[in-house]
Amino acid sequence: MKKKSFRTSLIHSLKDPLEASQYLNAVLKEGDITLLLEALKDVAKACGGLSKLSRKTKMNRANLYQMFSAKGNPRIQSLETVLKFFGLRIGIVADTHCHHKAA
Repeated sequence: MKKKSFRTSLIHSLKDPLEASQYLNAVLKEGDITLLLEALKDVAKACGGLSKLSRKTKMNRANLYQMFSAKGNPRIQSLETVLKFFGLRIGIVADTHCHHKAA
């Protein structure tokens, strides 16, 4: 019996929107946009790949590759479209470590 690689297991688990959201939130905490873009590519792969993402979202495939590249800088609207396809959405949470309080 062949063992699954970590990568194969990860991609399989990311098919579940709850798992994908936890994965992306963990990566977000690292504060590195390049890691986030790589993580988004992982979720895209789990959901059928960038070609399927392109077809289903009507976003240009070349633009998706650029968006997820190391130099990618996705617009919020593009990110929302991609996340919706993944069964996810953007949310804002309070930073309990922030000492600045709104007046």
